[in-house]
Amino acid sequence: MTGTAYEERLHVPLRWWVQGTMLIATFWLAVIVAVNDAPWIAWAVTAAALALLTSLFRSIGSARVVVADGLLTAGRARIELHHLGAPEPLDADQARRAAGVDADARAYLLLRPYLDRAVRVPVLDPADPTPYWLIGTRDPDAFAAALGAQLRRPTGEERTDRAD
Repeated sequence: MTGTAYEERLHVPLRWWVQGTMLIATFWLAVIVAVNDAPWIAWAVTAAALALLTSLFRSIGSARVVVADGLLTAGRARIELHHLGAPEPLDADQARRAAGVDADARAYLLLRPYLDRAVRVPVLDPADPTPYWLIGTRDPDAFAAALGAQLRRPTGEERTDRAD
């Protein structure tokens, strides 16, 4: 067990919550004007819309990126670190190109529209058709450094500091 080297939850930014709340408030105002005789309908419809918005934002923001115990976990996908090559942190322009015109349809992507930077991690396993993982992150340098450090760690069989 190596412990957790990096962990990030790709939660929805605060500005999305503020904008969503304002959208729901505007929706409530439109419905309350439309059904003036029965305001409870506006409240019920608005509560349902708020529940839907909350569920959507929590679902989008539930993805996590974790480097721990010899595994890279990105969202629901996992891969053992020994199958990976050196990670490459990408700035906003590079990430946009990697997800767009330079993308490979076989790649695994974990991207969010509110994250403009990413890390590309090559998959070296010849049995895996996925050429690389492209993972959106708020801090690509820290993520790439943590992943790179774990990739350079010797495995249990190769360690020289074993107790005899």
